[in-house]
Amino acid sequence: MKFSVFASGNGTNLQAIIDAVKTGEIKAELGLVFSDNKKSLALKRAEEAGIKTLCLEYRNYTNKQSFDRDIVIALKEHEIDFVVLAGYMRLLTPYFVEQFPRRIINIHPSLLPSFKGIQGIKDAFTYGVKTTGVTVHFVDEKMDHGPIILQESLKILSNDTLESIEEKIHKIEHRIYPKAVQLFVEGRLRIKGRKVIVLDEPQFF
Repeated sequence: MKFSVFASGNGTNLQAIIDAVKTGEIKAELGLVFSDNKKSLALKRAEEAGIKTLCLEYRNYTNKQSFDRDIVIALKEHEIDFVVLAGYMRLLTPYFVEQFPRRIINIHPSLLPSFKGIQGIKDAFTYGVKTTGVTVHFVDEKMDHGPIILQESLKILSNDTLESIEEKIHKIEHRIYPKAVQLFVEGRLRIKGRKVIVLDEPQFF
């Protein structure tokens, strides 16, 4: 299988995925890294790893669907089977999701459905919850909403700061995201309603 990673920023989750592909933890080809930000460090990480890159910036388009349409065209040209969002800061249009049904995965730094949005870590910390964590889920038309693949919790200690929680969250992300991607590659994820069942044997879509 061949997949693409979408990233808008530093690309630390992308780096974890690149490393997992190199070691064979993820048994699939990372065929393209896409960013909507030409200054994204993720693009540099991909280039240094010898991975093809594409950057399209939304400001050059008149609407979201035309932007996503050009991305889809590029993905199909590169024969991409599924998409992994790794710090991609733009909400995908229904059109895009329809092109890759049950083939888009995202990671979010909270225990969904709590603390959706781009500041999940800060929102959880500020709210004062005692437990937060990381969620890997399938993507649908709504923000941070699709069926959950994996979750891992993290206790917030009395001496934790926002910075220390961010560091702990990122360590969890870098560990569980490659695992979730490989479960997809192996065809071991079956969606039943809002639940994702991890199978012992492959179940290909």
